[in-house]
Amino acid sequence: MRILGPEDFQTTAWKNGGGVTHVIAHKEDGGGTVWRLSIAEVASDGPFSVFEGLTRILTVIEGQGLDLHSPEGVLKALPGRPVRFHGELPVDSRLIGGPVRDLNVMFDATRMEGSVTPVSGPLRETVAAGEMAMLLCLDGASRVGGTPLAPGSVAMGPALALELDTGARALLVRLAPAGR
Repeated sequence: MRILGPEDFQTTAWKNGGGVTHVIAHKEDGGGTVWRLSIAEVASDGPFSVFEGLTRILTVIEGQGLDLHSPEGVLKALPGRPVRFHGELPVDSRLIGGPVRDLNVMFDATRMEGSVTPVSGPLRETVAAGEMAMLLCLDGASRVGGTPLAPGSVAMGPALALELDTGARALLVRLAPAGR
């Protein structure tokens, strides 16, 4: 198991100036991106980057949300509600009431299955994901394998022993090989 704080994330500004991305972790191979976990800070309306061949799950963690406009209609990205869409889908986002932060989970769905589940305490559970399990602590007292996890920090590993106290909130990400 690894625990990463925000100071461990790799931060890059968007080319369009509309925000920044904090890459938590990623896996790549000769076939390209297998999976990527990141937190985006969205400061203004604008187009999303295209990620050909990847599935995206976006979950707003701060702010009122985003309206994601695409040729398929409008997806409502509201706080704590994961929204799944294809990475090649042209998306233009519009902020609902100001800037937001969101967790982005991207993966090659031909090779991986992924999910994001909001969890809250009290909770005691061991999670095995296959490839990777990740817990992002949003607020409250959380521990993974008995180690405290500060808000904004992430615990990662193939299996995690989670403990969330009453009132604690987190996002649980699971990534596993496709077809498992």
